[in-house]
Amino acid sequence: MKSNNPAAGTRKPNIIPIAMDATFFYERAVQSMDRHRYDRALKYFRRAAEYEPENPVNHCNLAGVLSELGDYGESNRILQHVLDHLDSTMTECYFYMANNYANMDDFESAEKALIRYLEQDPDGHYLDEAQEMMDFLSQELERPITVATIKCREGLFEHDRARALLEEGKFAEAVRVLEKLVKSRPEFLAARNNLALAYYYMGQFEKAATTIQDVLDIEPGNLHGLCNLAIFCQHAGDRERLESLLGLLRKTLPFHQEHLFKMATTMGILGEHEAAYGLFRRLLRHGGGRQEPCLYHYAAVAAYNTGRTDEARRLWARAGQMDPEAPIADYYLSKLELPEEERPDKVSYHYHLPLEEQLKKLVSDPSGAIPEQLRRDPLVRSSFFWALRHGDPGTKLQVIQAFGLIADQEVEYALRDFLLDPNQQDELKKVALYVLRSMNISEPLHVVIGGEQVVVRAKPISSKLPEWRDRWQEILELAKSRMDQRYDVVQQHDAETLWVEFLSRTYPNVPKMVKPDGWAAALEYWTAKMHRRRLTYHDVALRYGVSITTVSRNAKMIDEACSLREKMKALFLRWDGNGQTEE
Repeated sequence: MKSNNPAAGTRKPNIIPIAMDATFFYERAVQSMDRHRYDRALKYFRRAAEYEPENPVNHCNLAGVLSELGDYGESNRILQHVLDHLDSTMTECYFYMANNYANMDDFESAEKALIRYLEQDPDGHYLDEAQEMMDFLSQELERPITVATIKCREGLFEHDRARALLEEGKFAEAVRVLEKLVKSRPEFLAARNNLALAYYYMGQFEKAATTIQDVLDIEPGNLHGLCNLAIFCQHAGDRERLESLLGLLRKTLPFHQEHLFKMATTMGILGEHEAAYGLFRRLLRHGGGRQEPCLYHYAAVAAYNTGRTDEARRLWARAGQMDPEAPIADYYLSKLELPEEERPDKVSYHYHLPLEEQLKKLVSDPSGAIPEQLRRDPLVRSSFFWALRHGDPGTKLQVIQAFGLIADQEVEYALRDFLLDPNQQDELKKVALYVLRSMNISEPLHVVIGGEQVVVRAKPISSKLPEWRDRWQEILELAKSRMDQRYDVVQQHDAETLWVEFLSRTYPNVPKMVKPDGWAAALEYWTAKMHRRRLTYHDVALRYGVSITTVSRNAKMIDEACSLREKMKALFLRWDGNGQTEE
C-alpha cells in the first residue's frame, strides 16, 4: 500500500556514516590489544596497513602483533619489507627481528640481526636490551659475539654529559656540548633531539624548531622528533601542521616503554587528554621499573583533565606516598578540596608546582634559601627561562628576582642574553644589570638599551661620574649586605640607583664620607620610604650602630640632592586605596 505522505519517499535515513580509514582500524586494534584480543588486533592492524601501505608504522604494529601470536617468521618478513621498501632508517626493526629469531631458536640469524642493529642504530633506544640478548646468545652459541662498533656509543660520553647537564637545568652549557657533538656527528639524532629540547627549555623556539626539523629530514619517522615538533607547533600556533602530526601520532603504538612514556606526555601537553590517560594507564599496568611518583602525577593530571576526579585523587595520593618530601601531590589534592567552581579548569603535566606558586614561595621566603628542586629540576628551571623571554612584565620581574637568589652560571648566561634582546623592556634590563652586578661579574656587560647596543661597566657608574671611588662602593656594599634577605631585588636595585643618582648630582663636590655606616643607614632609610615601608631614623640607627643625628643629617643631604620628598609626594598622589598606581 502506498503512503499518502509525499515526503515519505524523500526522508533521509537517520544514519551516521563511519569513516573506514587507517585511523579507524588502528583505534580498534589498540582497543583489542588492551583487552588482550590479539586475533582481533591482528585483523585490524592488517586493515590499517592496507589503507596506508606506505606508512611503515602500520606494518611495524602488524609485525608486533604477529610476534605476540608466535608467528615469528611472518613478523620478520614484514619487518624486512619495511627496511627494504618503506624506510631503511628504521633500524630498530633489526632488534625486533633478532628477538623473533631468538624465539625461533635460530640463534645464528638472531646474532646477525642484533649486530646489524648495534652497528647501524644511531639512537640506541634498545641498547640495554641488546646487551642482555648478546649475553644470552653468547651462552647459546657457546662463543663470544663480536661487534665491530656500536654506533650509538660514538660520542656517547659527550652525549651523556650533555644529558646530565639538561637534568641539572644547565641548559646553556648543554647547548654548547651538543652543538659541538652535532657538528662532529651530524647523524647522531639523539643529540639533535636533546639540542632541540635545550633550545626549547631556554625559550629559543625558532632554533628548537629548526633543529627538530633537521632530525626529521634525516629520519622522518623518528618518534622523539615527531613528538617534539608537535609540541613546538602547538606553541607556535601552527594548527594545520599540528593536526597533521597528531594524525600520525594517534596511529602510532610504541613498543618500547621509553617511547610509550614520551608519547603519553606529549599527548597530554597537546591537550589530547583522553589518549594521554589511556597511555599512562598502560604504563602503570605494564611499566615495569618505571613506577615513579611523577608517573602517578601524570596519570592523575590526565584523569583530572578528563573529568575523572576520584581517580585523580587516588593517583595523587599514591604519588604523595611515594614522594612525601615533594609538595606537588599535596598542592593538587588541596585544589580538589575546593568547591568545583573554584578548581582549575585544566592542570599542567609538569611534575612541579605552577610557576606562580614557585615564584611566590621563592621571592617571599625571608631566609633567602633556595629549595634544591629550584636549583636542579630542569622543568622548574625551564619554566623560569621560558617566563623570562615570553612572560608578562610582572612575571619577568619576579623571575629576575628569583635569578638573583639562584645566582649560578646558567643565570648569568640567561641574563646576558636577556640584556641583548631588543624586545625586552629597558627597565627590566636595568634590574637584570643589578642582579649581574650582585653576582660579582667583573667583565663589562653588553646591553641593548634605548635601541642601541652599549657596553656597561660591571660597577654601577653613570655617564656623569668619571670615576668610582672605593669608599662609595664600600657604602653601597654595606647597605646591600644589611638589606639582603629583608628587601627584594627590585628594592635593592632602587637603593643602588638612588646612590648613583646622589653621587652624580653632587659630583665633584661629593660630601666627605668619614662614617660609611651612617651613609648606608641613610640609603636604606630612603629606599624603605620609596617603597612605603615603615622605618624610622631610630630603627635604622640601631641597625647600623650610628646616632640618629648622623642618619638624619645624611638622609637630608640625599633628599636635597635628589628632591626625594617632592618625587615621593607626586608618586603617592597617584596611589589609590588598593595600592595601585593610576595611569
